[in-house]
Amino acid sequence: MVIAAKTLSEQAFEIIRERILSTELAPMTPIRQDALADELGISKIPLREALTRLEQQGLLSSHPNRGFTVSALTPEEAEDVFCLRLKLEPEAAGAACLVADDARRDTAISALSGLEAMLRDDPVNAVRYNRNFHLALVQNPLRKQTAHMVERLHLVAERYVRKHLEPAGRNERADREHRDILNAWLARDAATVEAKLTMHLQTTLDELREEVAR
Repeated sequence: MVIAAKTLSEQAFEIIRERILSTELAPMTPIRQDALADELGISKIPLREALTRLEQQGLLSSHPNRGFTVSALTPEEAEDVFCLRLKLEPEAAGAACLVADDARRDTAISALSGLEAMLRDDPVNAVRYNRNFHLALVQNPLRKQTAHMVERLHLVAERYVRKHLEPAGRNERADREHRDILNAWLARDAATVEAKLTMHLQTTLDELREEVAR
């Protein structure tokens, strides 16, 4: 069996995606394709493939004769993404905790430990670790498509999560909520997992409604 290396398009996709999620490429920033292709050392064909994939994920927008720009943060998108997360994620996490084996339980514990360490040492860049923790809770061998859909929602939601965690005190509250959710998940208490994760996501959405509108 031969393991294929990542294509240039895949590598460019991952690099640009992380720049968008970290807001190194801020909302509404135009993508200068010539300069970016030179920087990454690739031709414009694999770059355009990567940009098209990012547009499909909702992170870029394209305009005739104007190319690609980083998608804006909007109240409508925040509402859409977090409402979908509320419909899928709590129930998926509750179901996953009932079938999680030791390896998946260890992954969830490690994911929260990594997130807590990043919140102490580098809170600005802790958002990716937040994604890893939430995704660890929904991994379920019986519901792989659900986990995949939740992951796609997280990629779009990540810039909103970053914005939500900007005010002082938000990281500390989120950490307490995450710890409570994990404890219920490890106890295989599906009802409590669903209730606490629903409250966690709903609180985030309620606060985002005001922040993104401003």
